[in-house]
Amino acid sequence: MKQFQVPIIYRSPLITAVKNKRKEMDRLKKDFAPSLLDFGDLKIYLARHFGFCYGVENAIEIAFKTVEENPGKQIYLLSEMIHNPQVNADLQAHGVKFLQDTKGNTIIPFDQLNPDDIVLIPAFGTTLEIEEKLNQVGIQIAKYNTTCPFVERVWNRSELIARQHYTVVIHGKPLHEETRATFSHASANSPAVIVKDLEQTEELAKYITGEKAPHLFYKEFKGQYSEGFDVEKDLQRVGVVNQTTMLASDTQAIADHLKQTMLMKYRLTEENIGERFADTRDTLCYATNDNQSSVINMLNTKADLAIVVGGYNSSNTSHLVELCEERLTTYFINNEENILSSEEILHYNFHSKQETVTRNYLPQIKPARILLTSGASCPDALVEGVIRKLAGIYSANIQIGAIANNLENSATKN
Repeated sequence: MKQFQVPIIYRSPLITAVKNKRKEMDRLKKDFAPSLLDFGDLKIYLARHFGFCYGVENAIEIAFKTVEENPGKQIYLLSEMIHNPQVNADLQAHGVKFLQDTKGNTIIPFDQLNPDDIVLIPAFGTTLEIEEKLNQVGIQIAKYNTTCPFVERVWNRSELIARQHYTVVIHGKPLHEETRATFSHASANSPAVIVKDLEQTEELAKYITGEKAPHLFYKEFKGQYSEGFDVEKDLQRVGVVNQTTMLASDTQAIADHLKQTMLMKYRLTEENIGERFADTRDTLCYATNDNQSSVINMLNTKADLAIVVGGYNSSNTSHLVELCEERLTTYFINNEENILSSEEILHYNFHSKQETVTRNYLPQIKPARILLTSGASCPDALVEGVIRKLAGIYSANIQIGAIANNLENSATKN
């Protein structure tokens, strides 16, 4: 896989040593057991896969290279480059300005742009409507488009099933930049509708079966269906794609439910289900799959608590938190500064969208066993910062070489 030139401030000698050692031990990526970092009174179990993915590194490389190569030019980001506050703050410190917030609200009007300005398209991609607005201004976006190739793969998949006359059902968060972009591309080729979760999918299925009156659909799914959507006609043939950072199990459950609905409604069999339901493979990106699989395997380890590091508005990170919360106490933090002391931790509740301080978060018995991972938009340097902060609380020294060398004997121990 391509190696990207990412600013050194995002790199971590410790995490690089751990990842390189695990790669050496498991070149085929079949072992998803966590890496044990043993500090005596503190044992940290680090997820097998975490941190920057291909799309994020690609976007960061293009963004910082653009700044370096265009001194004096006005450089804009359509919205946040990725969902990580440190990276976005660094870009702003280099003079990059945001045109919109993460929900698509205007910060700087497009009519203030000039043809010589540079506009970076973030890793999430953007809508066809916004592309057209930028083209009308005369801004060339192709060179500065950092859309993740795995997002573009979803667009290609939706176009494929659209050509086969299926309506595209998108599993995603309606206000998320990526889902808005995917919806725009999908609805350009066919009817499209967004479902947030299995519960909403079950309601959508009731319109397929006729359990719900068609006119109710337009209020229930307001803002989530394409223009001219005909609920009686456009739900007769469907295919499912997803926002690339959703929970794999959730997307599978949604696809299974719609498939089963079609089987029952039209009295089909597995052999002829294609008449009504598109055989789409899961459209999660590889990093989302690897990170979620790593967390699932990490949770088989006996531990006192879990810490997940990443941006609070990061979809893929919140799903890692969700997985951890099913098994044990979990703290979602932005960086090591959230670890206020040995007594207090400031963490984020993504359900209530609020930060809170918890006291006595560390176990009273030793050794303390902590599971640790991060989202695909989180720099490894932040994860190392958390490790060092915890190690400092337990008065443990970090010797990078020794830690990496010890992994071979401790990676799968509990």
